[in-house]
Amino acid sequence: MLDGDGVVVEPVAAFLRELQARSLSDATLRSYGNDLLLWWRWLAAAGVSWKQATPAEGRDFARWMQIADKPARTHWRRRDGHADGAEKRGSGSASSRAGEVNRVTGKSRLSTRFSPASRAHAETVLRRFYDFHLEAGTGPIMNPFPQDRSRRAGRANAHHNPLEPFRRERVGRYRPRLPVRIPKRIPDDQFNEIFARLKYHRDRALLAFWVSTGARAEELLDSVQADVDPGEQVIRVTRKGSRATQLLPASPDAFVWLRLYQEEIWKRGAPRGRRQPLWVTLRRPFRPLTYPAARAMFARAQEALGSDWTIHDLRHTAAWRMAQDPNMPITDVQWILGHASLSTTQLYTLPGQDEVIAHAVAHYDRRRQQAPVSVTPPAAGYNPRSLDILYGRHT
Repeated sequence: MLDGDGVVVEPVAAFLRELQARSLSDATLRSYGNDLLLWWRWLAAAGVSWKQATPAEGRDFARWMQIADKPARTHWRRRDGHADGAEKRGSGSASSRAGEVNRVTGKSRLSTRFSPASRAHAETVLRRFYDFHLEAGTGPIMNPFPQDRSRRAGRANAHHNPLEPFRRERVGRYRPRLPVRIPKRIPDDQFNEIFARLKYHRDRALLAFWVSTGARAEELLDSVQADVDPGEQVIRVTRKGSRATQLLPASPDAFVWLRLYQEEIWKRGAPRGRRQPLWVTLRRPFRPLTYPAARAMFARAQEALGSDWTIHDLRHTAAWRMAQDPNMPITDVQWILGHASLSTTQLYTLPGQDEVIAHAVAHYDRRRQQAPVSVTPPAAGYNPRSLDILYGRHT
């Protein structure tokens, strides 16, 4: 990270070197650096040095993130002053569309404000940054982002029952509460429609592998040709967090589409070899397929449907399909997805919003179809029409 004069910010560089020594991925280092950059810019605007920051500055930074807009990077198509295709079609500004719910998927459009997850991530990064410098003796005497010790006195998880999971009794004082979100899956009819609109065997093979293996997008895109074993019906991927290699089972049709794609691309002169990338561009010069290109492909296939599913939703769909199979243990699903905690995998056993609504509507229909209950008059000579009016059987 560089300051306004183009000089490396040494406190941040030392912290990132510590994270790199702990074998954290490049994506994690980048996300930590972005939060530190946001904090450094806020300190510059407030006129406070990073060593002079106190919990008052940490509190004000948390308040600022609740009301401020996220920094937006100018798209390369608009750097010359021209609007992109979305604005030319009159779709409105990003601020006016923020919070709009897609009628097909039920997902809200990303807001221009910082989400609770982004604010929680920034609070965690900055608290760890100052803890690192407090331990090294190069920072302030107190952490601007302290932990909240008022929730429970004494040591965290004191008298813990080993048969129960650990409770999060110590969290950051300015850390927001995160809602529990049930992962959204793509319904089978919508997935089939999206799959039918794909134009190339490569794209069909990609979606078939994503929706059957549950691998993350980058994990599958980083595969090479030697990672595929059609005989054993598995593909080798490198996990995002641990960087460990793992064999994942895939559906038979995924290998069929893969073979059709390989025969087609090899005839065009694409590189062939065990260490060559498995997924490449369809045009010369052949280059490894990147995540932005794959995301654009998936978005184009959804234009007619009007949905806004993401590639990561394919992982949720695969997890939900496996978790709903009564003959597949939930621990096997956890191993395939690479979850460290079983509680994360168990989220896919919960019913989705569409299922709950369908069950409730069916309940109301069954109640409506039930025969009316006959009520005996409480006394002789009582007018039955009074009870009919009371129970709404007549107007």
